[in-house]
Amino acid sequence: MSSSDGYTEPGDHAQEENIISTGDNNKHDSAICSGSSSSQIKSCAVVKYCAAPPASTYALLQEKTDLKLPPANWLRENAQLGTTVLGSSSKGKPFSSFGMAYDFIDCIGDDVDVVSDSENIKKLLKIPYSKSHVSMAVHRVGRTLLLDELDIQELFMRSSQTGDWTWLKDFYQRLMDQKWQRKKKSKEHWYQKAILSKFLYYSINGDCAAEPVAENLNDDEECGGREFGSSWPTAFTSSDAGESAACKQERVPMDRKFAIGQVTSAPQEQNLPALFNEGENSQGLRNDFVRNIMWTFEDIHMLVGSNMPIFGGGRYPAVSLKLRDNNKPINILTGIDYWLDNLMCNVPELVMCFHVNGIVQKYEMIKTEDIPHLENSTFSTRVVKDIAQNILSFLKSNCTKEGHTYWLFKASGSDIVKLYDLTTLCEEAEEEKSHNPFTLPVAVLLYKVACNLMLKARENRKHYGTIRTLLLNCIKLLDQDRHPQIIASAHYMLSELFQLDEPQEEDDDGGESYRACGSEDSYSNDDREEEDDESDDSSSDNHGRMQDASKAVAVIRSVGELSVPEKYKSTQLIRPGGAFPISQDKEERCRHVLNYVLKGLKAVDSSIKKESELPAVDPNTPIPLKYEDGSAAEKGVSPFLERVGHSQADQKHPTRSGMIPGTWQHQMKLQLFLKASKAYYVLSDAATNLLKYGRALRYIKLSLQSYDAYCAIGGALHPQALLFHSHCLSLCGDIQLMLAQNSNNRAAYQEEYGYQTKEDQEILHNLHRESSCQAFNMATDLATDLEYQLFVSSKCYEAAYELLVSHALKEEASDQLAQALKRLGNIRNEMGVYYMNQAAAMQTEQVKTSVSAAEQEMWKKSFAFFEKGMKDFEAIGDNTNKALLLCNTGKLMRICAQAHSTVSVDDSRGEFSPEEALYYHKAIDYYLRAMRSLTCRENHQPIWDSVNWELSTTYFTLATLLQDYAPLSRKAPEQIEREVTEAMMKSLKYCDVHTESARQLLYQYRAATIHHRLASMYHSCFRNQVGDERLRKHHRSLAELHYSKAVYLFLSLKDAPCELLRALLERVAFAEFTMAAQNSSTAKQKSLTAALEIMAETRCAFQMIHKELLEEQTEGSHAALPGSSGCPAPGLNLQEVTKLTALFESRFSDLLLQLIKLMTKTKRKPSKKDEELLQSYRNVYSKLLRCDKNTPLLARVGLYAELLQQLTPNADGYDANVLS
Repeated sequence: MSSSDGYTEPGDHAQEENIISTGDNNKHDSAICSGSSSSQIKSCAVVKYCAAPPASTYALLQEKTDLKLPPANWLRENAQLGTTVLGSSSKGKPFSSFGMAYDFIDCIGDDVDVVSDSENIKKLLKIPYSKSHVSMAVHRVGRTLLLDELDIQELFMRSSQTGDWTWLKDFYQRLMDQKWQRKKKSKEHWYQKAILSKFLYYSINGDCAAEPVAENLNDDEECGGREFGSSWPTAFTSSDAGESAACKQERVPMDRKFAIGQVTSAPQEQNLPALFNEGENSQGLRNDFVRNIMWTFEDIHMLVGSNMPIFGGGRYPAVSLKLRDNNKPINILTGIDYWLDNLMCNVPELVMCFHVNGIVQKYEMIKTEDIPHLENSTFSTRVVKDIAQNILSFLKSNCTKEGHTYWLFKASGSDIVKLYDLTTLCEEAEEEKSHNPFTLPVAVLLYKVACNLMLKARENRKHYGTIRTLLLNCIKLLDQDRHPQIIASAHYMLSELFQLDEPQEEDDDGGESYRACGSEDSYSNDDREEEDDESDDSSSDNHGRMQDASKAVAVIRSVGELSVPEKYKSTQLIRPGGAFPISQDKEERCRHVLNYVLKGLKAVDSSIKKESELPAVDPNTPIPLKYEDGSAAEKGVSPFLERVGHSQADQKHPTRSGMIPGTWQHQMKLQLFLKASKAYYVLSDAATNLLKYGRALRYIKLSLQSYDAYCAIGGALHPQALLFHSHCLSLCGDIQLMLAQNSNNRAAYQEEYGYQTKEDQEILHNLHRESSCQAFNMATDLATDLEYQLFVSSKCYEAAYELLVSHALKEEASDQLAQALKRLGNIRNEMGVYYMNQAAAMQTEQVKTSVSAAEQEMWKKSFAFFEKGMKDFEAIGDNTNKALLLCNTGKLMRICAQAHSTVSVDDSRGEFSPEEALYYHKAIDYYLRAMRSLTCRENHQPIWDSVNWELSTTYFTLATLLQDYAPLSRKAPEQIEREVTEAMMKSLKYCDVHTESARQLLYQYRAATIHHRLASMYHSCFRNQVGDERLRKHHRSLAELHYSKAVYLFLSLKDAPCELLRALLERVAFAEFTMAAQNSSTAKQKSLTAALEIMAETRCAFQMIHKELLEEQTEGSHAALPGSSGCPAPGLNLQEVTKLTALFESRFSDLLLQLIKLMTKTKRKPSKKDEELLQSYRNVYSKLLRCDKNTPLLARVGLYAELLQQLTPNADGYDANVLS
């Protein structure tokens, strides 16, 4: 289009938004028309759709042209004139606004105030000036009002044929106080129509037309036409054969004629099926207008349809062509009509052709802004603006119910405008809502708007409340038996509003109730006006008319009020904005979803015709599970994937309930089954988080049953469905694992598992219409066998993993493989531990001379699971969990070693066997691998400390068994000594006595025990070694070193008095043995004195023993618990204390006696210090001899501590520097 063109009409079905400019240079988007010098009216028109070709110049008819004679091209189809073959726009259709709303669904609800035919808009704005009747149907969708002409005459003519609307006919007759009769058009009316039609055909350039007077316009856009059909009420058409056919078609009953159009389906990501068949172009549900224009008049946004012919010519590229009788002046109504026509289409100029009795006289060019100032037709544009605003406010304030049909009515010659709610009147008349022909188009429009908003809902949740209100109102309007498809889809969309896969945000107002953002049944009383009570009349007719008049929702007392600025204000917000308030409770959200799913399923089932229904299934009756003890563990994951594999082939045969694959019922059930499965999955997950594992298993069973039904009727499964299935199996595995780990609460879980709501029962019954729902029974059975629960959990995880690594999910599930492998590793660790514990339990049942086959089988199973688990964790680089499994494998090896310990006939322990050594070394190898896997303690301190402790324990146990049950029949003592020393030192290496931890005291005790054992071993070697003096000295020094370290560590523990006492007594014995080889009395005295000093160190041990005995006596309990070789025992072993005190008394008295003898027999003169020592020794020895053997242990221990204190009065304890 060239720059000089100011008007653009796109080709056929074009959806481009073209702005019509009123200026010559096409710089302005809106036309500003002045009603007076002091006021201006803002108007902007945007062409949303145009089916007419580009505007061409009109033919200027010659003077004296007789319009009564038809041109050669008269009544021939012409794209330039469109449907206006007889003049202006064809008579309005009852659903014309719905056709536009369907085409421009994005505008409905929020962006547009009014959708209507331009003729209806003009009729409303001319109400204060016109005495003609007004009858319009008003419907509300959000803040948008849809206006359509309601032809009472045509309506009542139809009611006489179909029987519909008889209640309205009676109501109308009482209201008007006259019997209804159809009014016929005058001959003058048809005459004016005919000459206007001939005039327009004459004005078309071409054959049998005058030559154009303006320059040719560019014609570079394609033109196209649209075919239009008749619709109720009948439009004026030419009197040809098509008229009778149309009349016959109109006699079809309304409930059969109104076919649903192709309703806009929801986005593909929501998986909403395409709902309706083609048929929207029938019965007036299509958009028949040549142009659809978005017209902004002041602050009012209107989507209008117009069929006004637009020509090119003159100074402007667009003009409207009008025919006027020269003998009749232009009145205000005609002026407003012409002005609004040009304003809506933004046509800058009007070409008026005057005629007398059909003979052309002259042409006159009038600018659009000059029309309000024409002689005899002067009007104020500001008043027209006020009228428009008042009418819109009046309608918005009173047409408050979505889905209701309102009737705006003004009788001919009356000044009163009334608004009735026909839906309410229809309900009062007890007629079915299907008898209202507007019901279905309104319901479909509500559904379409909701579908369109669903596109935006993912980005902005503020639409959720609007969508819910639209869908609920849509469902209210429809009968499920007649329209199950829309109802099922609406319920599915309602379920989609409750997001199950993401956290819900708290609403601004904190509300948690499910409510719409606008009141569905609210009225506004602000602008209602009631009629004055008239004087009482005895006439029953007058009383009836008063009753009928009072049924009006609202009344405009006088049309003159509409001209008063802001007389009517819209005080009620049609639907306030805001987010959809959703409860934070997951279970409540899921229950709402399941409620809508159930209603959707019922709607689908009501449309499926089946000869026989399935018998009702009692959900409380358990389906027998084929449980096989012997073969259960041998089954793979195929039972879990059988249904999945079966559904990979496209379904071609009817389903179990009789559905045909590919139908809307089939597609809808697929989505509803999947939605139910997801809702039950979320419920199960929430119950798991609440530790309600019985309830969780029940919900996951329902989820998998829903999925089973989904697979039964579905074809090839979508990757997202397979991914969801893997999540279900994983959760099922989690629940079975938790049930196995919490077997103590099995009774409570059984009770939770058996409970079922009525809603769940109905959904399950619906599922059984399509499937037996037994494919996943093995996974969801509440078993009592721990091994079986672990087995089922393992198989669920394996099936979930196989789905994730399948070809269908190879790319989409890559980020979830790690979690699946971690679950697999974890369950394999659990099963390995289970079989390991079973093997350990078998060892304690009875003393066995050999390892049983059952025990070995447990080892193999445990080891196999540990190996698989390690591979799983290794595949995802989880070194921490891998270290745990290595540690558990090391523990298994130790159990194997214990099982191979030899037992003689007299139940005594035999020598340390090679098998024991083999398994202990394997355990050590696994522990070392675990340490290498962790690398350092900082990576995971608890696991590192655990592995470190187990490794130290294994070395210590190995060394202890080698030392206590030395295999002398197979190895030399020297070799055993080396192996024991090596194992002990390695155990000591991993005793972390310096790091503060929970095991620090245990490490200190073990280190002290190791030093004590090593000292005892070297003590024994020193006693038994003969010949090699150098080796004896080495053993002597090592024994002294380890004795000193052991004593120091036992002293630092302060809770191992028996061990300390034994170590000191052994050290005294070691000193005595050294003295035996001495000949000199001086050397012997020195050795005895040193031995006595060591004996004096036992004072600390006796003080600790005395304290503990005193506490036990106070508490009245004397525990005698056996101690272990590796850990300190709580309390005192009284038998051990008694034995040690007896040994102490013997050795103590013997030392004192020998020392007294040597000091008495000495030849040199004793010093004063020696005399004091000798006297002290004699006193202590005397008290020791006088001690009664039957003295209680507590008193004897106290005496020993007192005597030792006398020997060393200045000693505070053991010299802490002995180890330095």
